[in-house]
Amino acid sequence: MTVNLKNFLNPKIKLSKMGDFQELQPIDGLQISSVSADLYGDGRDDMTLFYFNEGANYGAVYTSSKITSASINWNLKIKRNFVKALFVNTKNANTFTGVKGAQGLKEIASALSKALTLKSSQSPKGVSEVVKITDLLFASTGVIGEEFPYLKMKNRIPELVKKLRVEQNKFVWFKAASAIMTTDTKPKLAYEECKIGKKTVKISGIAKGSGMIAPNMATMLGFIFTDASIPSVFLRSILKKVITTTFNSITVDSDTSTNDMVAIFATGKAKNSKIYNVLDPKLQEFEKALHRLTLNLSKQIVVDAEGAKKFITVNVIGSRSISMAKNIAFSIANSPLVKTAIAGEDPNWGRIIMAIGKSGENVSPGKIKIKFGDHMVAEDNKVAKDYNEELLKTYMKWDSINIEVNLNIGSAVFTVYTCDLTHDYIDINADYRN
Repeated sequence: MTVNLKNFLNPKIKLSKMGDFQELQPIDGLQISSVSADLYGDGRDDMTLFYFNEGANYGAVYTSSKITSASINWNLKIKRNFVKALFVNTKNANTFTGVKGAQGLKEIASALSKALTLKSSQSPKGVSEVVKITDLLFASTGVIGEEFPYLKMKNRIPELVKKLRVEQNKFVWFKAASAIMTTDTKPKLAYEECKIGKKTVKISGIAKGSGMIAPNMATMLGFIFTDASIPSVFLRSILKKVITTTFNSITVDSDTSTNDMVAIFATGKAKNSKIYNVLDPKLQEFEKALHRLTLNLSKQIVVDAEGAKKFITVNVIGSRSISMAKNIAFSIANSPLVKTAIAGEDPNWGRIIMAIGKSGENVSPGKIKIKFGDHMVAEDNKVAKDYNEELLKTYMKWDSINIEVNLNIGSAVFTVYTCDLTHDYIDINADYRN
């Protein structure tokens, strides 16, 4: 059975005629530009700028890695709750680049602040506003340890700022989502709408990620933009909550990067009623919409995983606690033996038993039930009485595989999304720097 990417997306989201490319809606108060600094040597776009001419509240979550990029280090020093721009580069992670990497980023920040200040002075309102380097956030993705080519990027800053456009048609979003890709084979975009009070607010998001994917920011970049008026402290709180079961519930290869970041920016242009606290009932619909959008982007990352042929859902139910269910689900999802068996379309459910056992969780083997799709494969500490190997082999040919583990010792659940592990993954990563 062939499963299209659309099966994993919110059916209410509009898809354009460009196949799986989604039509994001323009966010008032945001301008976007993407250009090439020729970092790849082939002229592809590799620098993107998101500019908030009147500023934006924001919330961000970063990698839990103890080694972080110069961009992450820069962002962590920004204590303001209000920013003017986000600059993103691909090809180079600016990690383990020493003092030169940090100094190069500062050079880019200085050039960017000057160019944006000049642009501000040329605005139709005729109001000149200084854009400080502390108004800027950065994100980098690419190869670790290579010299940061800041001069190439710095020289393209004037053109990057010049090409900023208020109009955000589908091609502008597509261009931006494509410009942040590394080994991705397709751009990742998602859109949601919801109500805050009586006002309709828009949420548009893009992401990149294909390999080195594991929780604790899932080894990816995700940028979300909304016209909602929500204070930064509440944005951060809601973002941290929704990524628990979205960006932090996916894995491709169990590796967490040094550059992972997801951020949400709110321009306030929707002029919705004031939010007084994070538990304000008016935020409930926004939180649900943000969860749908981040889950959408997360699944797109797994679908586009390096070398992947199958999308796998691991659902652990009947657990004593969420942490227990999560630990077991990731033990299964991260197992090379499980992932290669699924790649080979082998219904070897014994590897699921192995992964449950190695999790270290105190389970009751006699209570465990395991299903592949609708097929019961194990129960009562042995193979299921109605187990049919031939039916399972047919099911394993599907592009989407569902594994359910019922521990039958509680009511907690957790779901992890992953993919199979193929030889193509080895080929892609063996050739990554060439």
